[in-house]
Amino acid sequence: MKSNDLTRRSFTAGAVAAAIAIPLRAASASVSPTMTKLSSYMSEAGGRALPEEALEHTKRHILDTFAAMVSGSDLAPGRFAIHFAREHSTEKVATVAASDVVCGAIEAAFSNAMLAHSDETDDSHAPSESHPGASVVPSALATGEQFNISGARFLRAVALGYDVGTRVAMTVGIGGSQTATHISTHALSGNFGSAAAAGSAAGLNERQMQWLVDYASQQASGIKTWQRDTEHIEKAFLFAGMPARNGITAALLVQAGATGVDDVLSGPDNFLVDYAPQADPSKLIEKLGERYEVTRTNIKKWTVGSPIQAPLDALENIRKRHPFEADQVKTVTVRVAASEASIVNNREMPDICLQHMIAVMLLDKTASFKAAHDKPRMQDAAVLKQRAKVELMPDAELEHQLPARVAIVEVKFTDGSTLTDMVKAVRGTAENPMSHEEVVDKCRDLMSPVLGADRCDQLIQTTMSLEKLQSVRDFRALLQRA
Repeated sequence: MKSNDLTRRSFTAGAVAAAIAIPLRAASASVSPTMTKLSSYMSEAGGRALPEEALEHTKRHILDTFAAMVSGSDLAPGRFAIHFAREHSTEKVATVAASDVVCGAIEAAFSNAMLAHSDETDDSHAPSESHPGASVVPSALATGEQFNISGARFLRAVALGYDVGTRVAMTVGIGGSQTATHISTHALSGNFGSAAAAGSAAGLNERQMQWLVDYASQQASGIKTWQRDTEHIEKAFLFAGMPARNGITAALLVQAGATGVDDVLSGPDNFLVDYAPQADPSKLIEKLGERYEVTRTNIKKWTVGSPIQAPLDALENIRKRHPFEADQVKTVTVRVAASEASIVNNREMPDICLQHMIAVMLLDKTASFKAAHDKPRMQDAAVLKQRAKVELMPDAELEHQLPARVAIVEVKFTDGSTLTDMVKAVRGTAENPMSHEEVVDKCRDLMSPVLGADRCDQLIQTTMSLEKLQSVRDFRALLQRA
């Protein structure tokens, strides 16, 4: 790994010199076994080869996140993110996807993360209720560009981000965070995952990783008001932009010489005591190095909100068994978990409105990215006619099966017949994964309209052979808009 001089104005030569002059105190003897194992694992991740399964999954998730970044560039949150980066582009360090902007690493991580969650395209990790890729990949990429790391190290940094961020959210406790306290697991997971990924890309040692976790803890935030956001901009900020900014900031602070508390996970006023007194710290390191969370992360087949994925699968399954036209349908009844229904019930945005997307599926026989983001079509008479047939029923029994997003769809036809389908494992989940070809086809469909077919194919090929890439800076020519 080549370590280049920091280029951010906030880390001038004088500031770096001052940081270096700070004497590094002796390591604390009170560091807990949990922090010792976690920080050691994090510091060694950049030089540790990934098992074949984790390696292939990491490539797919990086490609899927790139596709979310690129396709998000024409949506409101993405346009805002590119504008923000352009306004802060005095430094020429890191790439902003689907634009001609090159800016500081922090701004690039923030903006690319906003792009990645401009809509409902990016991946999700059901056990932690989070979207790791949208913040982890941009953080690792921007840090990697700053320090000119190889593709192999980039892959390992991303895999580490998935491992650390999701484990923090799972340790704090899903129910306690989302339901009791209204803290957002999405922000929490992304915050620590981005910090871990950026710290690995920056080459932090074990002690520095302890301080990294400390700075990430100080920035842990986010509440569930995102569910009331009707423009998706606050949601993109909470799920991705803010966690990416926090994570890379923590890494760059420590890399520049900032010291911190050796063990924020134990002792007085520690992170776990403040966020989840009932938490078992051992969950942070449970099967670390054995169970790679990227292999348990879902890639979405449909570019819509997660609670709509299973209903669309079910409707597609019914059509495959019994082809039909929209005018042959009398009613469509959709049952999903009660808490999931509240998220997608008659929402203002097409990609998170279940009734609208079912109506689109009836008419189009698919649910394309374009259709999922065509807001004017929500007022189209033909769509409204089909939407009136759709009934969403919150199901208390299906609530007990979460985090598995089970859906039951019943279609009644005008001839009096009825067909029903239950989806227990959504296509693209760890239990029912998409094939390599399906993932590539999805990403090609999303990126080609923005990058052009040739550049898109080059980007796919480069990502799927990342371990051979000498420098992640080579992505700049491929990610930017043609």
